[in-house]
Amino acid sequence: MSLRLETVTPATIDAALALRVHPHQERNVSPVVRSLAEAYAYGEAAWPRLIFDGDELVGFLMAFLDLPWDAQKDPADRRSGLWRLNIAAEGQGKGYGRFAVEAVRDELRRRGASQLYVTWAPGDEGPGAFYDRLGFRTTGETSGDQVVGVLDL
Repeated sequence: MSLRLETVTPATIDAALALRVHPHQERNVSPVVRSLAEAYAYGEAAWPRLIFDGDELVGFLMAFLDLPWDAQKDPADRRSGLWRLNIAAEGQGKGYGRFAVEAVRDELRRRGASQLYVTWAPGDEGPGAFYDRLGFRTTGETSGDQVVGVLDL
């Protein structure tokens, strides 16, 4: 594997928009098009990246950088983490998701963060077991109907 992250460019936008997760995961993660719209709206607070294995696009990730967690809470409670993770259906189980989480971890460390947050849909078909294997622990909080997890960096 020769894995790397790249920014979304005019040359890669069509491939990014065509990226599809496994059908049973579609209810757990928004499509790339929504993520790119959110990245545009949130500007510097969003960190979208494409995941390539050689010349093949195998996934998409987007981190959130230092955003207030909840508008109802203390504005000083700022967090960073993994906002979105889409691994192509045919790329499941090949280590691309782990690579993505590790890339976000490394970027957050570089920026001085001490924790990486993520949310996921609870249930057997959600990604909870994946995040557990990577060392995330649940915080006891929820974000809407999503479980909140954290990884100490």
